[in-house]
Amino acid sequence: MFTTPASVAQRINMHDLHLADKIIKQVLEFAAANGFKKVRKVWVELGPIIEHEVEIGTDNLRFNLVLLSNGTIARGAEFDIKKLGEEGKYIIKEIEGE
Repeated sequence: MFTTPASVAQRINMHDLHLADKIIKQVLEFAAANGFKKVRKVWVELGPIIEHEVEIGTDNLRFNLVLLSNGTIARGAEFDIKKLGEEGKYIIKEIEGE
């Protein structure tokens, strides 16, 4: 039987995971369209996004982006996430790859 350690279980918030999944899919689509073989760094700006009275945080989002990037060309990429003021929005500012 597999048990998720409490520290990991706390970090996997379904809303953060859902947003991370959307971002990873967009990053991979961009990478494929631009012939990248490897994604090195992704810059994201994150406004306050509140799901079921919980704000999606930068640390949890980064954790989930790293988790979901495993097994893809974005594995090992650095995710630079900055807060912005515009509520309910996120922007993928830049994607660096080769």
